[in-house]
Amino acid sequence: MGNNIIKGVGFMSNNMRVYVEGVGEVEIASEATLEDVCQKAFGNKHKDYLGARVKNRVHHLKRKAEENSYIKFLDLKTEDGYRIYTRTISLVFIMACKELFPRDTVTIEQFLGNGLYAEFAAGKTLGYSDIIRIREKMRDIIDKDLAINRETVSYEEALSIFEDQGHRDKVRLFKTLKREQVQIYRVGDYVDSFHGYLAPSTGYVEYFDLKYYHPGVIILFPTGDSNKRIPEFKEQKKLAKVFREANKWAEILDLSFVSSLNEKIHNGEIEDVIKISEALHEKKIAKIADMICEDDDINVILIAGPSSSGKTTFANRLAVHLKVNGKMPIAISLDDYFVDREKTPLNDKGEYDFESIEAIDLEKLNEDLLKLLEGEEVELPRFNFITGKRERSGVKVRVDKEHPIILEGIHGLNPKLTTYIPDKNKFKIYVSALTQLNIDAHNRISTTDTRLIRRIVRDNKFRGNDVFKTLQMWRGVVEGEGINIFPYQEEADIMFNSALVYELSVLKKYAIPLLEKVDNNSTYYSESIRLLKFLKYFEPIEDERAIPANSILREFIGGI
Repeated sequence: MGNNIIKGVGFMSNNMRVYVEGVGEVEIASEATLEDVCQKAFGNKHKDYLGARVKNRVHHLKRKAEENSYIKFLDLKTEDGYRIYTRTISLVFIMACKELFPRDTVTIEQFLGNGLYAEFAAGKTLGYSDIIRIREKMRDIIDKDLAINRETVSYEEALSIFEDQGHRDKVRLFKTLKREQVQIYRVGDYVDSFHGYLAPSTGYVEYFDLKYYHPGVIILFPTGDSNKRIPEFKEQKKLAKVFREANKWAEILDLSFVSSLNEKIHNGEIEDVIKISEALHEKKIAKIADMICEDDDINVILIAGPSSSGKTTFANRLAVHLKVNGKMPIAISLDDYFVDREKTPLNDKGEYDFESIEAIDLEKLNEDLLKLLEGEEVELPRFNFITGKRERSGVKVRVDKEHPIILEGIHGLNPKLTTYIPDKNKFKIYVSALTQLNIDAHNRISTTDTRLIRRIVRDNKFRGNDVFKTLQMWRGVVEGEGINIFPYQEEADIMFNSALVYELSVLKKYAIPLLEKVDNNSTYYSESIRLLKFLKYFEPIEDERAIPANSILREFIGGI
Protein backbone atom coordinates (compact mmCIF):
# COMPACT_ATOMS: atom_id res chain seq x y z
CA MET A 1 0.00 0.00 0.00
CA GLY A 2 2.99 2.27 0.47
CA ASN A 3 3.78 4.86 3.15
CA ASN A 4 3.49 8.10 1.17
CA ILE A 5 1.02 10.73 2.40
CA ILE A 6 -0.19 13.29 -0.09
CA LYS A 7 -1.29 16.21 2.07
CA GLY A 8 -4.60 17.90 1.32
CA VAL A 9 -4.20 21.62 0.66
CA GLY A 10 -5.41 23.47 3.74
CA PHE A 11 -6.45 20.26 5.50
CA MET A 12 -9.65 20.77 7.52
CA SER A 13 -11.85 18.55 9.62
CA ASN A 14 -14.23 17.94 6.71
CA ASN A 15 -11.45 16.37 4.67
CA MET A 16 -11.02 12.60 4.53
CA ARG A 17 -8.32 10.04 3.89
CA VAL A 18 -8.27 7.28 1.31
CA TYR A 19 -5.57 4.81 0.31
CA VAL A 20 -4.38 4.53 -3.29
CA GLU A 21 -2.54 1.42 -4.46
CA GLY A 22 1.01 2.29 -5.44
CA VAL A 23 0.80 5.74 -3.85
CA GLY A 24 -0.32 5.50 -0.25
CA GLU A 25 -2.56 7.69 1.88
CA VAL A 26 -4.26 10.63 0.18
CA GLU A 27 -6.09 13.46 1.93
CA ILE A 28 -9.01 14.83 -0.04
CA ALA A 29 -12.17 16.91 0.43
CA SER A 30 -15.05 14.92 1.92
CA GLU A 31 -17.22 15.43 -1.19
CA ALA A 32 -14.45 14.35 -3.59
CA THR A 33 -15.06 11.93 -6.43
CA LEU A 34 -12.75 9.10 -7.42
CA GLU A 35 -11.61 11.33 -10.28
CA ASP A 36 -10.60 14.00 -7.75
CA VAL A 37 -8.61 11.39 -5.81
CA CYS A 38 -6.93 10.26 -9.03
CA GLN A 39 -5.94 13.82 -9.90
CA LYS A 40 -4.54 14.37 -6.42
CA ALA A 41 -2.63 11.07 -6.49
CA PHE A 42 -1.24 11.12 -10.03
CA GLY A 43 -1.21 14.78 -11.04
CA ASN A 44 -0.93 15.39 -14.78
CA LYS A 45 -0.90 11.63 -15.41
CA HIS A 46 -4.38 11.10 -13.98
CA LYS A 47 -5.90 10.54 -17.43
CA ASP A 48 -3.92 7.32 -17.71
CA TYR A 49 -6.56 5.86 -15.38
CA LEU A 50 -10.02 5.06 -16.72
CA GLY A 51 -11.84 3.66 -13.67
CA ALA A 52 -11.27 2.37 -10.16
CA ARG A 53 -11.66 -0.80 -8.12
CA VAL A 54 -12.97 -0.39 -4.58
CA LYS A 55 -13.95 -3.33 -2.35
CA ASN A 56 -13.44 -5.74 -5.26
CA ARG A 57 -15.91 -3.84 -7.44
CA VAL A 58 -15.24 -1.64 -10.48
CA HIS A 59 -16.58 1.92 -10.36
CA HIS A 60 -16.69 4.88 -12.73
CA LEU A 61 -14.56 7.85 -11.70
CA LYS A 62 -17.51 10.22 -11.17
CA ARG A 63 -18.51 8.16 -8.14
CA LYS A 64 -18.04 9.76 -4.73
CA ALA A 65 -15.01 8.49 -2.82
CA GLU A 66 -15.53 6.81 0.56
CA GLU A 67 -13.42 7.59 3.60
CA ASN A 68 -10.68 5.07 4.43
CA SER A 69 -11.37 3.09 1.27
CA TYR A 70 -8.58 1.29 -0.54
CA ILE A 71 -8.56 2.27 -4.22
CA LYS A 72 -6.86 0.65 -7.17
CA PHE A 73 -7.05 2.87 -10.25
CA LEU A 74 -7.38 1.05 -13.56
CA ASP A 75 -5.22 1.84 -16.56
CA LEU A 76 -4.92 0.17 -19.96
CA LYS A 77 -2.83 -2.62 -18.47
CA THR A 78 -5.89 -3.91 -16.60
CA GLU A 79 -8.75 -5.75 -18.28
CA ASP A 80 -11.36 -3.39 -16.89
CA GLY A 81 -9.39 -0.29 -17.79
CA TYR A 82 -8.98 -1.60 -21.33
CA ARG A 83 -12.73 -2.24 -21.57
CA ILE A 84 -13.50 1.32 -20.45
CA TYR A 85 -11.07 2.73 -23.03
CA THR A 86 -12.66 0.59 -25.75
CA ARG A 87 -16.19 1.74 -24.89
CA THR A 88 -15.16 5.39 -24.61
CA ILE A 89 -13.36 5.50 -27.95
CA SER A 90 -16.40 3.75 -29.43
CA LEU A 91 -18.58 6.56 -28.05
CA VAL A 92 -16.31 9.18 -29.64
CA PHE A 93 -16.46 7.32 -32.96
CA ILE A 94 -20.27 7.07 -32.80
CA MET A 95 -20.59 10.79 -31.97
CA ALA A 96 -18.31 11.72 -34.87
CA CYS A 97 -20.37 9.59 -37.27
CA LYS A 98 -23.60 11.08 -35.91
CA GLU A 99 -22.39 14.61 -36.61
CA LEU A 100 -21.12 13.79 -40.10
CA PHE A 101 -23.84 11.34 -41.17
CA PRO A 102 -26.92 12.21 -39.05
CA ARG A 103 -29.30 10.02 -41.06
CA ASP A 104 -27.20 6.86 -40.85
CA THR A 105 -26.83 4.31 -38.04
CA VAL A 106 -23.36 3.09 -37.18
CA THR A 107 -22.89 -0.33 -35.58
CA ILE A 108 -19.98 -1.53 -33.45
CA GLU A 109 -19.43 -5.12 -34.54
CA GLN A 110 -16.51 -7.23 -33.27
CA PHE A 111 -12.78 -7.35 -32.65
CA LEU A 112 -10.61 -8.34 -35.58
CA GLY A 113 -7.16 -8.84 -34.13
CA ASN A 114 -6.30 -5.77 -32.07
CA GLY A 115 -8.90 -3.54 -33.76
CA LEU A 116 -12.63 -3.02 -33.39
CA TYR A 117 -14.62 -3.30 -36.62
CA ALA A 118 -17.53 -0.91 -37.22
CA GLU A 119 -19.79 -0.21 -40.16
CA PHE A 120 -23.00 1.53 -41.14
CA ALA A 121 -26.30 -0.27 -41.24
CA ALA A 122 -28.52 -0.61 -44.32
CA GLY A 123 -25.62 -1.34 -46.66
CA LYS A 124 -23.94 2.08 -46.57
CA THR A 125 -20.20 1.80 -47.23
CA LEU A 126 -17.47 4.05 -45.91
CA GLY A 127 -15.06 5.54 -48.40
CA TYR A 128 -11.47 6.46 -47.63
CA SER A 129 -12.33 10.16 -47.62
CA ASP A 130 -15.16 9.47 -45.13
CA ILE A 131 -12.69 7.86 -42.75
CA ILE A 132 -10.38 10.89 -42.92
CA ARG A 133 -13.33 13.12 -41.99
CA ILE A 134 -14.37 10.83 -39.12
CA ARG A 135 -10.80 10.76 -37.79
CA GLU A 136 -10.64 14.57 -37.82
CA LYS A 137 -14.01 14.88 -36.10
CA MET A 138 -12.96 12.35 -33.44
CA ARG A 139 -9.79 14.31 -32.78
CA ASP A 140 -11.86 17.46 -32.37
CA ILE A 141 -14.22 15.76 -29.88
CA ILE A 142 -11.26 14.42 -27.88
CA ASP A 143 -9.40 17.75 -27.87
CA LYS A 144 -12.51 19.49 -26.48
CA ASP A 145 -12.37 17.10 -23.51
CA LEU A 146 -16.15 16.98 -23.27
CA ALA A 147 -17.63 15.76 -19.98
CA ILE A 148 -19.28 12.32 -20.11
CA ASN A 149 -22.04 12.40 -17.51
CA ARG A 150 -23.69 9.24 -16.23
CA GLU A 151 -27.34 9.58 -15.25
CA THR A 152 -30.11 7.32 -14.00
CA VAL A 153 -33.49 7.97 -15.59
CA SER A 154 -36.86 6.27 -15.50
CA TYR A 155 -37.81 3.62 -18.02
CA GLU A 156 -40.31 5.96 -19.68
CA GLU A 157 -37.81 8.82 -19.91
CA ALA A 158 -35.14 6.51 -21.36
CA LEU A 159 -37.50 5.35 -24.12
CA SER A 160 -38.36 8.95 -24.95
CA ILE A 161 -34.69 9.98 -25.06
CA PHE A 162 -33.67 7.01 -27.23
CA GLU A 163 -36.55 7.70 -29.60
CA ASP A 164 -35.50 11.35 -29.94
CA GLN A 165 -31.86 10.32 -30.52
CA GLY A 166 -32.86 7.82 -33.21
CA HIS A 167 -31.70 4.80 -31.16
CA ARG A 168 -34.60 2.58 -32.20
CA ASP A 169 -32.58 -0.56 -31.42
CA LYS A 170 -32.33 0.59 -27.77
CA VAL A 171 -36.05 1.38 -27.63
CA ARG A 172 -36.74 -2.13 -28.91
CA LEU A 173 -34.33 -3.67 -26.39
CA PHE A 174 -35.61 -1.90 -23.28
CA LYS A 175 -39.21 -2.60 -24.23
CA THR A 176 -38.38 -6.30 -23.89
CA LEU A 177 -36.70 -5.72 -20.51
CA LYS A 178 -39.08 -3.16 -18.91
CA ARG A 179 -36.68 -2.00 -16.23
CA GLU A 180 -37.78 0.64 -13.74
CA GLN A 181 -34.59 2.65 -14.28
CA VAL A 182 -31.99 2.92 -17.03
CA GLN A 183 -28.43 4.29 -16.90
CA ILE A 184 -27.57 6.66 -19.75
CA TYR A 185 -24.54 8.70 -20.73
CA ARG A 186 -24.88 12.32 -21.80
CA VAL A 187 -22.20 14.26 -23.71
CA GLY A 188 -23.61 17.70 -24.43
CA ASP A 189 -26.77 17.10 -26.45
CA TYR A 190 -25.85 13.54 -27.34
CA VAL A 191 -27.23 10.66 -25.24
CA ASP A 192 -26.44 6.93 -25.45
CA SER A 193 -26.34 3.82 -23.28
CA PHE A 194 -23.46 1.39 -22.81
CA HIS A 195 -23.01 -1.97 -21.13
CA GLY A 196 -20.29 -0.97 -18.70
CA TYR A 197 -18.62 2.22 -17.56
CA LEU A 198 -17.07 5.03 -19.60
CA ALA A 199 -14.25 7.46 -18.81
CA PRO A 200 -15.19 10.83 -17.22
CA SER A 201 -14.53 12.83 -20.41
CA THR A 202 -13.60 12.41 -24.06
CA GLY A 203 -10.05 13.62 -23.37
CA TYR A 204 -9.21 10.31 -21.67
CA VAL A 205 -8.96 8.47 -25.00
CA GLU A 206 -6.35 10.56 -26.72
CA TYR A 207 -4.68 7.72 -28.60
CA PHE A 208 -6.48 6.10 -31.52
CA ASP A 209 -6.42 5.59 -35.26
CA LEU A 210 -8.79 4.45 -38.00
CA LYS A 211 -8.01 1.99 -40.79
CA TYR A 212 -10.03 1.67 -43.98
CA TYR A 213 -11.59 -1.79 -44.08
CA HIS A 214 -14.30 -2.00 -46.72
CA PRO A 215 -17.24 -1.73 -46.25
CA GLY A 216 -16.49 -0.35 -42.79
CA VAL A 217 -13.55 0.73 -40.64
CA ILE A 218 -11.22 -0.67 -37.99
CA ILE A 219 -10.91 1.43 -34.83
CA LEU A 220 -7.40 1.05 -33.41
CA PHE A 221 -6.20 2.01 -29.94
CA PRO A 222 -3.37 1.10 -27.54
CA THR A 223 -3.18 -2.22 -25.76
CA GLY A 224 -1.99 -2.89 -22.25
CA ASP A 225 1.57 -3.60 -23.34
CA SER A 226 1.93 -1.09 -26.19
CA ASN A 227 2.93 1.91 -24.02
CA LYS A 228 0.22 4.14 -25.57
CA ARG A 229 1.38 3.35 -29.10
CA ILE A 230 -1.10 2.05 -31.65
CA PRO A 231 -0.07 -1.52 -32.54
CA GLU A 232 0.17 -2.43 -36.20
CA PHE A 233 -3.08 -3.90 -37.49
CA LYS A 234 -2.71 -7.49 -38.63
CA GLU A 235 -5.43 -8.43 -41.06
CA GLN A 236 -7.33 -11.67 -40.39
CA LYS A 237 -9.13 -12.31 -43.65
CA LYS A 238 -10.57 -15.72 -42.79
CA LEU A 239 -11.87 -14.61 -39.42
CA ALA A 240 -13.43 -11.50 -40.96
CA LYS A 241 -15.17 -13.66 -43.55
CA VAL A 242 -16.70 -15.91 -40.88
CA PHE A 243 -17.98 -12.88 -38.95
CA ARG A 244 -19.38 -11.42 -42.18
CA GLU A 245 -21.26 -14.64 -42.95
CA ALA A 246 -22.63 -14.81 -39.40
CA ASN A 247 -23.79 -11.19 -39.47
CA LYS A 248 -25.45 -11.61 -42.85
CA TRP A 249 -27.31 -14.69 -41.60
CA ALA A 250 -28.41 -12.80 -38.45
CA GLU A 251 -29.72 -9.87 -40.50
CA ILE A 252 -31.77 -12.16 -42.75
CA LEU A 253 -33.47 -13.74 -39.72
CA ASP A 254 -33.73 -10.44 -37.80
CA LEU A 255 -31.44 -11.77 -35.08
CA SER A 256 -28.72 -9.12 -35.02
CA PHE A 257 -29.67 -7.74 -31.59
CA VAL A 258 -30.76 -9.19 -28.24
CA SER A 259 -34.12 -7.41 -28.59
CA SER A 260 -34.94 -9.62 -31.59
CA LEU A 261 -34.13 -12.77 -29.63
CA ASN A 262 -36.16 -11.62 -26.61
CA GLU A 263 -39.15 -10.85 -28.83
CA LYS A 264 -39.04 -14.30 -30.37
CA ILE A 265 -38.96 -15.86 -26.90
CA HIS A 266 -41.94 -13.72 -25.82
CA ASN A 267 -43.86 -14.57 -29.00
CA GLY A 268 -43.30 -18.33 -28.74
CA GLU A 269 -41.13 -18.41 -31.89
CA ILE A 270 -37.91 -19.58 -30.23
CA GLU A 271 -38.30 -23.23 -31.24
CA ASP A 272 -37.94 -22.22 -34.89
CA VAL A 273 -34.84 -20.18 -34.03
CA ILE A 274 -33.30 -23.22 -32.32
CA LYS A 275 -34.10 -25.52 -35.24
CA ILE A 276 -32.68 -23.10 -37.82
CA SER A 277 -29.52 -22.46 -35.77
CA GLU A 278 -28.86 -26.17 -35.32
CA ALA A 279 -29.63 -26.91 -38.98
CA LEU A 280 -27.06 -24.30 -40.00
CA HIS A 281 -24.43 -26.05 -37.85
CA GLU A 282 -25.34 -29.41 -39.37
CA LYS A 283 -25.09 -28.03 -42.88
CA LYS A 284 -21.68 -26.46 -42.21
CA ILE A 285 -20.26 -29.64 -40.67
CA ALA A 286 -21.56 -31.74 -43.56
CA LYS A 287 -19.93 -29.34 -46.01
CA ILE A 288 -16.57 -29.60 -44.19
CA ALA A 289 -16.79 -33.41 -44.30
CA ASP A 290 -17.48 -33.24 -48.05
CA MET A 291 -14.44 -31.01 -48.58
CA ILE A 292 -12.22 -33.52 -46.76
CA CYS A 293 -13.57 -36.50 -48.68
CA GLU A 294 -13.10 -34.80 -52.04
CA ASP A 295 -9.32 -34.67 -51.52
CA ASP A 296 -7.65 -38.10 -51.49
CA ASP A 297 -4.41 -36.60 -50.16
CA ILE A 298 -5.94 -35.66 -46.80
CA ASN A 299 -4.94 -38.14 -44.10
CA VAL A 300 -4.70 -35.97 -40.98
CA ILE A 301 -7.50 -33.69 -39.77
CA LEU A 302 -6.35 -31.11 -37.22
CA ILE A 303 -8.96 -29.36 -35.06
CA ALA A 304 -8.02 -26.43 -32.83
CA GLY A 305 -9.73 -23.57 -31.09
CA PRO A 306 -9.88 -21.69 -27.80
CA SER A 307 -11.36 -23.04 -24.58
CA SER A 308 -15.09 -23.84 -24.52
CA SER A 309 -15.55 -23.44 -28.25
CA GLY A 310 -17.15 -26.88 -28.54
CA LYS A 311 -14.23 -28.67 -30.22
CA THR A 312 -15.10 -32.07 -28.76
CA THR A 313 -18.70 -32.05 -29.97
CA PHE A 314 -17.62 -30.67 -33.32
CA ALA A 315 -15.04 -33.44 -33.74
CA ASN A 316 -17.66 -36.10 -32.90
CA ARG A 317 -20.19 -34.66 -35.33
CA LEU A 318 -17.57 -34.33 -38.05
CA ALA A 319 -16.66 -38.01 -37.56
CA VAL A 320 -20.32 -38.94 -38.12
CA HIS A 321 -20.45 -37.01 -41.40
CA LEU A 322 -17.16 -38.55 -42.53
CA LYS A 323 -18.69 -41.97 -41.91
CA VAL A 324 -21.69 -40.95 -44.00
CA ASN A 325 -19.19 -40.38 -46.80
CA GLY A 326 -17.60 -43.80 -46.32
CA LYS A 327 -14.65 -42.77 -44.17
CA MET A 328 -13.81 -44.40 -40.85
CA PRO A 329 -11.84 -41.77 -38.91
CA ILE A 330 -9.55 -42.64 -36.01
CA ALA A 331 -9.23 -40.13 -33.16
CA ILE A 332 -5.85 -39.69 -31.50
CA SER A 333 -5.64 -37.71 -28.26
CA LEU A 334 -2.76 -35.25 -28.02
CA ASP A 335 -2.97 -35.57 -24.22
CA ASP A 336 -1.52 -39.06 -24.52
CA TYR A 337 1.62 -37.59 -26.07
CA PHE A 338 2.52 -35.41 -23.09
CA VAL A 339 6.15 -35.67 -22.05
CA ASP A 340 6.77 -37.19 -18.63
CA ARG A 341 5.93 -34.75 -15.86
CA GLU A 342 9.52 -33.92 -14.91
CA LYS A 343 10.23 -32.93 -18.53
CA THR A 344 7.28 -30.52 -18.73
CA PRO A 345 8.42 -26.93 -19.34
CA LEU A 346 7.86 -24.35 -16.59
CA ASN A 347 6.11 -21.00 -16.93
CA ASP A 348 7.24 -17.65 -15.50
CA LYS A 349 5.88 -18.63 -12.09
CA GLY A 350 7.90 -21.83 -12.00
CA GLU A 351 4.78 -23.97 -12.48
CA TYR A 352 4.31 -26.74 -15.03
CA ASP A 353 3.10 -25.23 -18.31
CA PHE A 354 0.88 -27.96 -19.73
CA GLU A 355 -0.40 -25.63 -22.46
CA SER A 356 3.04 -25.14 -23.98
CA ILE A 357 3.60 -27.03 -27.22
CA GLU A 358 6.87 -28.23 -25.66
CA ALA A 359 4.75 -30.20 -23.15
CA ILE A 360 4.01 -32.57 -26.05
CA ASP A 361 6.54 -35.13 -27.24
CA LEU A 362 6.57 -33.76 -30.78
CA GLU A 363 9.13 -36.20 -32.08
CA LYS A 364 7.19 -39.25 -30.86
CA LEU A 365 3.90 -37.86 -32.21
CA ASN A 366 5.37 -37.18 -35.65
CA GLU A 367 7.11 -40.54 -35.80
CA ASP A 368 3.84 -42.34 -35.05
CA LEU A 369 1.92 -40.25 -37.59
CA LEU A 370 4.51 -41.01 -40.28
CA LYS A 371 4.36 -44.74 -39.55
CA LEU A 372 0.58 -44.69 -39.77
CA LEU A 373 0.62 -42.79 -43.06
CA GLU A 374 3.12 -45.31 -44.44
CA GLY A 375 0.76 -48.17 -43.59
CA GLU A 376 2.49 -49.46 -40.47
CA GLU A 377 0.72 -50.56 -37.33
CA VAL A 378 1.30 -48.33 -34.30
CA GLU A 379 0.59 -48.91 -30.62
CA LEU A 380 -0.84 -45.66 -29.27
CA PRO A 381 0.57 -44.39 -25.97
CA ARG A 382 -1.54 -43.57 -22.92
CA PHE A 383 -0.62 -40.83 -20.48
CA ASN A 384 -1.16 -41.62 -16.82
CA PHE A 385 -2.13 -38.30 -15.22
CA ILE A 386 -1.73 -39.75 -11.73
CA THR A 387 1.87 -40.89 -12.14
CA GLY A 388 2.74 -38.22 -14.72
CA LYS A 389 4.21 -40.85 -17.02
CA ARG A 390 3.44 -42.02 -20.55
CA GLU A 391 2.63 -45.74 -20.69
CA ARG A 392 1.89 -48.45 -23.24
CA SER A 393 -1.84 -48.73 -23.91
CA GLY A 394 -2.03 -52.02 -25.79
CA VAL A 395 -4.20 -50.23 -28.38
CA LYS A 396 -2.82 -50.85 -31.87
CA VAL A 397 -4.08 -49.06 -34.97
CA ARG A 398 -3.41 -49.09 -38.68
CA VAL A 399 -4.85 -46.58 -41.15
CA ASP A 400 -5.32 -46.14 -44.87
CA LYS A 401 -6.98 -43.51 -47.08
CA GLU A 402 -10.39 -44.58 -45.76
CA HIS A 403 -9.27 -44.08 -42.15
CA PRO A 404 -8.21 -40.43 -41.68
CA ILE A 405 -6.68 -39.43 -38.37
CA ILE A 406 -8.43 -36.77 -36.27
CA LEU A 407 -6.20 -34.78 -33.91
CA GLU A 408 -8.04 -32.30 -31.66
CA GLY A 409 -6.23 -29.92 -29.31
CA ILE A 410 -5.13 -26.34 -28.74
CA HIS A 411 -1.97 -26.70 -30.86
CA GLY A 412 -3.66 -28.22 -33.90
CA LEU A 413 -2.89 -25.26 -36.18
CA ASN A 414 0.68 -24.73 -35.01
CA PRO A 415 2.99 -25.96 -37.82
CA LYS A 416 5.43 -27.27 -35.18
CA LEU A 417 2.91 -29.89 -34.06
CA THR A 418 3.03 -31.94 -37.26
CA THR A 419 6.22 -30.69 -38.84
CA TYR A 420 7.05 -34.11 -40.41
CA ILE A 421 3.72 -34.30 -42.24
CA PRO A 422 3.42 -32.62 -45.67
CA ASP A 423 0.82 -29.84 -45.82
CA LYS A 424 -1.01 -31.60 -48.64
CA ASN A 425 -1.87 -34.42 -46.24
CA LYS A 426 -3.34 -32.11 -43.58
CA PHE A 427 -6.71 -30.40 -43.25
CA LYS A 428 -6.80 -27.75 -40.53
CA ILE A 429 -10.02 -26.59 -38.88
CA TYR A 430 -10.38 -23.66 -36.48
CA VAL A 431 -13.40 -23.79 -34.16
CA SER A 432 -14.57 -20.82 -32.10
CA ALA A 433 -17.78 -19.27 -30.78
CA LEU A 434 -17.94 -16.12 -32.89
CA THR A 435 -21.26 -14.73 -31.78
CA GLN A 436 -23.30 -12.87 -34.39
CA LEU A 437 -25.55 -11.29 -31.77
CA ASN A 438 -25.04 -7.78 -30.33
CA ILE A 439 -26.80 -6.21 -27.34
CA ASP A 440 -27.66 -3.28 -29.60
CA ALA A 441 -25.97 -1.28 -32.37
CA HIS A 442 -23.42 0.25 -30.00
CA ASN A 443 -22.80 -2.64 -27.58
CA ARG A 444 -21.15 -5.76 -28.88
CA ILE A 445 -21.10 -9.17 -27.21
CA SER A 446 -17.62 -10.44 -26.45
CA THR A 447 -16.85 -13.89 -27.85
CA THR A 448 -14.56 -14.38 -24.83
CA ASP A 449 -17.46 -13.69 -22.45
CA THR A 450 -19.63 -16.21 -24.28
CA ARG A 451 -16.93 -18.86 -23.89
CA LEU A 452 -16.38 -17.97 -20.23
CA ILE A 453 -20.09 -18.40 -19.45
CA ARG A 454 -20.06 -21.72 -21.30
CA ARG A 455 -17.08 -22.84 -19.24
CA ILE A 456 -18.53 -21.72 -15.88
CA VAL A 457 -21.61 -23.84 -16.57
CA ARG A 458 -19.71 -26.88 -17.91
CA ASP A 459 -17.01 -26.87 -15.22
CA ASN A 460 -19.63 -26.86 -12.50
CA LYS A 461 -21.82 -29.48 -14.13
CA PHE A 462 -19.21 -31.96 -15.39
CA ARG A 463 -15.77 -31.21 -13.96
CA GLY A 464 -16.41 -30.56 -10.29
CA ASN A 465 -15.07 -26.99 -10.44
CA ASP A 466 -16.99 -24.24 -8.71
CA VAL A 467 -17.26 -20.74 -10.19
CA PHE A 468 -14.29 -19.53 -8.12
CA LYS A 469 -12.01 -22.18 -9.60
CA THR A 470 -13.13 -21.41 -13.15
CA LEU A 471 -12.64 -17.65 -12.73
CA GLN A 472 -9.26 -18.28 -11.11
CA MET A 473 -8.08 -20.36 -14.07
CA TRP A 474 -9.63 -18.19 -16.79
CA ARG A 475 -6.99 -15.48 -17.01
CA GLY A 476 -4.25 -18.09 -17.52
CA VAL A 477 -6.42 -19.81 -20.12
CA VAL A 478 -6.85 -16.57 -22.07
CA GLU A 479 -3.15 -15.76 -21.84
CA GLY A 480 -2.34 -19.25 -23.15
CA GLU A 481 -4.74 -18.78 -26.05
CA GLY A 482 -2.96 -15.57 -26.99
CA ILE A 483 0.29 -17.52 -27.25
CA ASN A 484 -0.77 -20.94 -28.51
CA ILE A 485 -3.97 -20.51 -30.55
CA PHE A 486 -4.84 -17.06 -31.89
CA PRO A 487 -1.50 -16.48 -33.69
CA TYR A 488 -2.20 -19.57 -35.83
CA GLN A 489 -5.93 -19.22 -36.53
CA GLU A 490 -5.35 -17.89 -40.06
CA GLU A 491 -3.46 -21.12 -40.81
CA ALA A 492 -6.80 -22.95 -40.89
CA ASP A 493 -8.17 -24.35 -44.14
CA ILE A 494 -11.65 -23.60 -42.82
CA MET A 495 -13.21 -21.96 -39.77
CA PHE A 496 -16.30 -23.26 -38.02
CA ASN A 497 -18.39 -20.86 -35.96
CA SER A 498 -19.76 -22.83 -33.00
CA ALA A 499 -21.85 -19.96 -31.59
CA LEU A 500 -25.59 -20.48 -31.37
CA VAL A 501 -27.67 -17.30 -31.50
CA TYR A 502 -29.98 -18.50 -28.73
CA GLU A 503 -27.44 -20.04 -26.34
CA LEU A 504 -27.06 -17.24 -23.79
CA SER A 505 -30.80 -17.35 -23.11
CA VAL A 506 -30.33 -21.02 -22.19
CA LEU A 507 -27.03 -20.65 -20.30
CA LYS A 508 -28.43 -17.75 -18.26
CA LYS A 509 -30.43 -19.89 -15.81
CA TYR A 510 -27.41 -22.13 -15.15
CA ALA A 511 -24.83 -19.35 -14.84
CA ILE A 512 -26.68 -16.80 -12.69
CA PRO A 513 -26.99 -18.95 -9.51
CA LEU A 514 -23.27 -19.78 -9.77
CA LEU A 515 -22.19 -16.16 -10.28
CA GLU A 516 -24.39 -15.00 -7.40
CA LYS A 517 -22.27 -17.10 -5.04
CA VAL A 518 -19.37 -14.67 -5.55
CA ASP A 519 -19.58 -11.95 -2.88
CA ASN A 520 -17.60 -8.77 -2.35
CA ASN A 521 -14.96 -10.60 -0.31
CA SER A 522 -13.75 -12.28 -3.51
CA THR A 523 -11.30 -10.78 -5.95
CA TYR A 524 -13.63 -12.09 -8.66
CA TYR A 525 -16.60 -10.06 -7.42
CA SER A 526 -16.32 -7.37 -10.10
CA GLU A 527 -16.17 -10.02 -12.82
CA SER A 528 -19.23 -11.81 -11.46
CA ILE A 529 -21.16 -8.51 -11.26
CA ARG A 530 -20.19 -7.65 -14.84
CA LEU A 531 -21.37 -11.02 -16.16
CA LEU A 532 -24.59 -10.91 -14.13
CA LYS A 533 -25.46 -7.50 -15.55
CA PHE A 534 -24.75 -8.81 -19.03
CA LEU A 535 -26.96 -11.87 -18.64
CA LYS A 536 -29.88 -9.72 -17.47
CA TYR A 537 -30.29 -8.48 -21.05
CA PHE A 538 -31.52 -11.95 -22.06
CA GLU A 539 -34.95 -13.43 -21.58
CA PRO A 540 -34.54 -17.05 -20.41
CA ILE A 541 -35.40 -20.12 -22.47
CA GLU A 542 -36.87 -22.56 -19.97
CA ASP A 543 -37.98 -25.38 -22.28
CA GLU A 544 -34.90 -27.14 -23.71
CA ARG A 545 -36.67 -29.96 -25.51
CA ALA A 546 -36.06 -28.40 -28.94
CA ILE A 547 -32.26 -28.49 -28.40
CA PRO A 548 -31.01 -31.67 -30.11
CA ALA A 549 -28.91 -34.23 -28.27
CA ASN A 550 -25.91 -33.59 -30.54
CA SER A 551 -26.03 -29.79 -30.18
CA ILE A 552 -22.75 -28.14 -29.25
CA LEU A 553 -24.69 -26.53 -26.40
CA ARG A 554 -25.25 -30.00 -24.87
CA GLU A 555 -21.49 -30.18 -24.26
CA PHE A 556 -22.03 -27.47 -21.65
CA ILE A 557 -25.53 -27.99 -20.24
CA GLY A 558 -25.91 -31.77 -20.68
CA GLY A 559 -29.32 -33.38 -20.89
CA ILE A 560 -31.01 -35.87 -23.26
